[in-house]
Amino acid sequence: MRASFLGCPVDLLTMAETVDLARGAMRSRRRLQHVALNVAKFVNMRSDPVLAADVANSDVVGLDGMGIVWGARVLGLPPTPRVAGVDLLAELLAVCAQEGFKPYFLGATPAVLHEAMQAARKKHPSLVFAGSHDGYFKREQENDVVRDIQSSAADCLFIGMPTPRKERFLAAHRDELGVPFIMGVGGSFDIVAGTVRRAPPQIQKLGLEWLYRIYQEPGRMWWRYATTNTRFAGILAQALMRQAFRNPLGAAGAVPPGPSRIGG
Repeated sequence: MRASFLGCPVDLLTMAETVDLARGAMRSRRRLQHVALNVAKFVNMRSDPVLAADVANSDVVGLDGMGIVWGARVLGLPPTPRVAGVDLLAELLAVCAQEGFKPYFLGATPAVLHEAMQAARKKHPSLVFAGSHDGYFKREQENDVVRDIQSSAADCLFIGMPTPRKERFLAAHRDELGVPFIMGVGGSFDIVAGTVRRAPPQIQKLGLEWLYRIYQEPGRMWWRYATTNTRFAGILAQALMRQAFRNPLGAAGAVPPGPSRIGG
């Protein structure tokens, strides 16, 4: 079910439902783009029209961050489990190995990309990649990368490039890539490769993965999370105040669902 979270479209789907949609797209070769929505992306799309358009034009907008999951519940949306992008990537690589779909990895450094693919093959010996390319290509090389993806006949494309570069790449080339399932995976290649450790499960459940990332990379991450988390808290507080004024007796006010783009 598609709903609206503070003006942003979200799809209230479980992991199994999301995997089924991706599998269906790969089988039918009908394009389906997935976006994993977290707090940083939600905040940044308010000042980045390209990022906002990428989210709005995506077929599935999954609840990736615990902050988004909690915020949606507080505002009255039906309880929906988190579908973390890195977990969805792991599930879909297993599907590819089992059903013969071929993924394409785009992004990260050449070394991280190589290690991520090696780790995926080690976990799934039957997995066959359609192709790969690191994310450090120059603007004049972009068309060559697009042609490589086109000729690979990939069933799914996982993009590990930072925002907004990924969004600008997709805005320019989405319609010509010829890949049925497209998904941005953020820094997931680093986790698959083992160069970045994921937070322990108990920290994930508490919604404190961002704090664990700061612990691992304080110089790069602390300002990003400090600013986006603070801004998100302010946006959510304002929404709750408006909701309280509209519902002075405390009636729950769920955000009405919008038309679903899934499969469209």
